[in-house]
Amino acid sequence: MRGPFLLLLLLRGLPGRWAGVAVSCCVLAGCASNAPTPRGEVKGAPTHAAELAQSDANRMATLAMQENLEGLLRLADKLYRRNPAEWRKGTATSREQALEQLRTAVLQRQPWAPLQGRRDIAAMALALAPEFAGDRVAAFIHATADMIITAHGGKTEFFLLDGMDAQHLYNAARNVETAVWLLAQRRNAQGQPLLLADEIGAQGRNLSFEREFGKIIARLDLLAAFTTEKYRRAAISYVQGIVGGTFLQFLPVR
Repeated sequence: MRGPFLLLLLLRGLPGRWAGVAVSCCVLAGCASNAPTPRGEVKGAPTHAAELAQSDANRMATLAMQENLEGLLRLADKLYRRNPAEWRKGTATSREQALEQLRTAVLQRQPWAPLQGRRDIAAMALALAPEFAGDRVAAFIHATADMIITAHGGKTEFFLLDGMDAQHLYNAARNVETAVWLLAQRRNAQGQPLLLADEIGAQGRNLSFEREFGKIIARLDLLAAFTTEKYRRAAISYVQGIVGGTFLQFLPVR
């Protein structure tokens, strides 16, 4: 109460117009103090010579792939924190080492031994099977990453001669949705969730897993739509060029 009281005393001693100016300044100062906290800024990747062989669409697909793989690895970290017993099933001596082993296998497309040679959706099915006894976090993330890369034609970088199948990208998004649902609904032999992930309880809400999965699904859907649109627009542009070549011509003026 002391602040407002002193302000009133100050305003009583000022002429009318100056009192208005003072009030405005105080309001602006209050708004400035409630300004949102900075949350970082967007950063572009450094330029590489290989980008000369990439179209805008190639570059977008490459960036989306990088973000999807990094998103899966972030999910692995979150899942390990909530399910520490999982990383202890492997050869790692710490959670950090388990994450590094998984990162290397995902980015270099190395097979993951507990998946018994299975890849793509077959590996996802095994990782989400209640009877699976290995490190379920690593198996699930590795299998999902392999499925997404397979949907992109087995590539993580894209150049001018590369093409993508829009339906495969769309199917990959639906596969991630199915995996998230299975992760939340399936139970092991003891009646417990396969992995602890999102949580809504008396102590709060933790939906960070759903948000991260949602970003991956959204990127896949956007790329699928963009891929379809690219070919559709190419056909339209071709027709426009033929039609326009007849009617959109300069006329003589003398």
